[in-house]
Amino acid sequence: MKKHIILLLTCAVIMLVSSSLSAQKVNKLTGKEKKAGWVLLFNGNDFTGWRQCNGTEMPKNWIIEDNAMKVFTGEGRKPGQGANGDIIYATKKFRNFELSIDWKVSEMGNSGIFFNVREVPKQAIYYAAPEVQVLDNVKATDNKIASHLAGSLYDMLAADPKTVNPAGEWNNIVIKMKDGKVTHTQNGVLVVEYELWTPKWDEMVANSKFKTFPGFIEGIAKEGYIGLQDHGYAIWFRNIKIREL
Repeated sequence: MKKHIILLLTCAVIMLVSSSLSAQKVNKLTGKEKKAGWVLLFNGNDFTGWRQCNGTEMPKNWIIEDNAMKVFTGEGRKPGQGANGDIIYATKKFRNFELSIDWKVSEMGNSGIFFNVREVPKQAIYYAAPEVQVLDNVKATDNKIASHLAGSLYDMLAADPKTVNPAGEWNNIVIKMKDGKVTHTQNGVLVVEYELWTPKWDEMVANSKFKTFPGFIEGIAKEGYIGLQDHGYAIWFRNIKIREL
């Protein structure tokens, strides 16, 4: 009975958040948010502030569609094959912050949100940065491992899959980082928490696919860029906003 009640409450929270997502003004800040220090990283009209990771311009497989930033399968690529389209918000590096992003995936969609990104020449965005997974939990090929599902700290800590809306529907993720302590809140539900630069973090890295990545061995940067991944699927991002803590 207790588990049933918790499930009902979780579903109710997701429904409330989904209703809020559809009702809010897209890519706009309320007066309350402005007073709290929130700023937009995407103005809804163009890619001001964004560029390719380790590049100088926006990749060609990104467009503005329905008031959202959309990445799609690059020319000559198959679904699941990125086209060097990983991007960063290059205007500023962030250290302590709260980041909120709405995301939506196409069927089988797979992508990621990165923070504390350290650009390393000729290396992918995930080479030296934590990844918050963006996924179609139902049909994506990378849905067999719990820590690979949406909202998870990729390949390290699993998020509750019951907190995710299906492909074609908007989700919201809030990533809060304060002095190394990080939380992921997905559609209003706290799903993951951890602390960087600790023995426990080192243990998680050692038990993940990142154990041989020099960027992780050297250590995650104390500050860095916000980034979005091109994994070769159609993904939409909007209401990208951040406040420094």
